[in-house]
Amino acid sequence: MVQLIHPLGPSNDSSVVIANLPARDTERSFQYHFKAPLCTNWDPKLPSPGPGELHDLVCIGFGPAAIGVGVALQDVCENSTIPLKCRPKVAFIERQANFAWHVGMQLPGAKMQISFIKDLATQRNPRSHFTFLNYLWTKGRLNRYTNLNTFRPSRIEYQDYLDWCAESFHDLVHYGQEVLDVTPSQRSSKSKSVDSFLVTCRDVNNGNLIHYRTRHVVVAAGGRPNIPPALAQGYTAQKNIIHSSQCMTILPHIMPSPTSNYRIAVVGGGQSGAEIFSNVQSAFPNAQTSLIIRDGALRPTDDSPFVNEIFDPEQTINMFHRKGPLREASIIKDKATNYGVVRLELIEKIYETLYTQSLLSPPGARPQSRILRYRTVTGFESSPSGAAVIRCKNATSLYEKSDEPLDELLEFDAIVLATGYVRDLHLNMLKPLEHLIAQTTGVSGRVEWRVGEDYGIIFDPEKVDRNQTGIWLQGCNEKTHGVRYPPRPNTAAKS
Repeated sequence: MVQLIHPLGPSNDSSVVIANLPARDTERSFQYHFKAPLCTNWDPKLPSPGPGELHDLVCIGFGPAAIGVGVALQDVCENSTIPLKCRPKVAFIERQANFAWHVGMQLPGAKMQISFIKDLATQRNPRSHFTFLNYLWTKGRLNRYTNLNTFRPSRIEYQDYLDWCAESFHDLVHYGQEVLDVTPSQRSSKSKSVDSFLVTCRDVNNGNLIHYRTRHVVVAAGGRPNIPPALAQGYTAQKNIIHSSQCMTILPHIMPSPTSNYRIAVVGGGQSGAEIFSNVQSAFPNAQTSLIIRDGALRPTDDSPFVNEIFDPEQTINMFHRKGPLREASIIKDKATNYGVVRLELIEKIYETLYTQSLLSPPGARPQSRILRYRTVTGFESSPSGAAVIRCKNATSLYEKSDEPLDELLEFDAIVLATGYVRDLHLNMLKPLEHLIAQTTGVSGRVEWRVGEDYGIIFDPEKVDRNQTGIWLQGCNEKTHGVRYPPRPNTAAKS
């Protein structure tokens, strides 16, 4: 749920915010209903702000969450009678040179984990130009896709869908700019409280600073690779230790010969780790591959219908209103839907592959592909050969009758860390605003950015005029709103 700007008049400073309304009520707040049929002759409805102009909204990041915000605004303006010059002035700031979504994980054959109905628009407005079905129809593939008989498109096709949506906002996106910070601002010297913000960016090509003054900010910056502390030194020092987000972009350069007998390890027992483990067996058929996991087995995703309701917008609101200890317990229970789990069909495929390899291997030979269970990576060692050497604690003997050593040194030609992401990029960006929030420290002593039901940061009302300005966080609210499911299934509902 993101607050949308409703321009009321012809002046450059006459916008107000529709406060705290779920997206499904946005249509009523704009006093019209979406009755337009699907169309291909569609034109953008948001103006491109001029240099130095006060923005109504600046989105930091241009991934699915930010595009979802843009889509919601476009839909609201689609049939509006408000003059173009009076509509919300919006800008998106993106560090990358162009739109790209999980390029490093575009593995051959990989499919989405969610239904296409959870796209950028359908759950909020099924008549939107930006639905996945309209994308298929516009591209001339609707009938053929229907024949696939699946709700889960390939990841490659979903990337193309997102590209198609992103193209509609190309005039509003400032690529190649890295946001440094967000600082408080006042539009008038007479203002008694903060009523706008200044977003400062750096051009990644020439280092020049760029400033955007805006009433509202949405931080949808995504995450950064989560590198286990035990491998932080190796990740920095060695080119052959990479994160899963770099798999398809860097691994082919590390291992240029597909037929060589490389030694490849994947660390992590979740969906990404399993996908990469399965893929490298096909991409490098002569390689020895190892999947290193802490658990004793790959665990299946629980995506059964009743459990899947936790991602419904109403359930997200229910989660927010639960008391702290109950909410924490609920989130731990719900993580079986998303964390450290793998879709059942992929588990079955991996199991069948390992079984077939065991049939073809000589008795007593080391399996070509193996899952190293009950392992915890504890350190890294450099090797004169340039190989990646890691130390592991092997807890197998605690669970099984085994004479395997407790400590192991494992050597590989490449290691892929499928260890997830840390979603804390907002902390440094918003540091200049810490003095504006009502409660500055949490239990840990760190600054705690508390958000409301609508994902908006709760500022001290005496310091920030909530009726004039605000900041919303996207993708980093698990502690308050519950487990998220890639790639943001509630993007349409939240926008």
